[in-house]
Amino acid sequence: MDQITSSLAPSRNAVKSTATGSSGDGPGSVTKRLSNELMTLLMSSSPGISAFPKNDSNLFEWAGTIEGAPGTIYGGLAFRISISFPSNYPYSAPTIKFETPCYHPNVDINGGAICLDILQDKWSAVYSVQTVLLSLQSLLGEPNNASPLNPDAANLWGNPEAFKVQLMKHYRPLDGSA
Repeated sequence: MDQITSSLAPSRNAVKSTATGSSGDGPGSVTKRLSNELMTLLMSSSPGISAFPKNDSNLFEWAGTIEGAPGTIYGGLAFRISISFPSNYPYSAPTIKFETPCYHPNVDINGGAICLDILQDKWSAVYSVQTVLLSLQSLLGEPNNASPLNPDAANLWGNPEAFKVQLMKHYRPLDGSA
């Protein structure tokens, strides 16, 4: 997973521009950063990921969608997530959870919590919403079975047919409403 997350990190030049672009402290700089990330995400061509504020008056609460990558057991499935940004973002990671039940070794099937290093101890201010969503999409097809939140899913991962049965048992298709 380290290789995946490091390949999603912005280049050194992007790190410099991000650092200079969010040098101010306080809610204004967080709002500016989130507005910039929203525009970048809306203009990106990254397939299978999307996120946007839940309403116009609060940039700190977002809804998103992650589609399973083609060729993975999650291919063709879409999952709704919620993203809550702390007041000191990007210096602290956002809280992200699956709203759609997701049967996965690194996702709590009941609460939607996600076990992903970059959302915990490996968080860096250089990560953006887009890189986190891409990491989550990648995690769907490449779980970290050494650190499962769902041990049953981790144990079944090696048996794709049995895993898919359980995945579909818990899966709820999105209804199109936010």
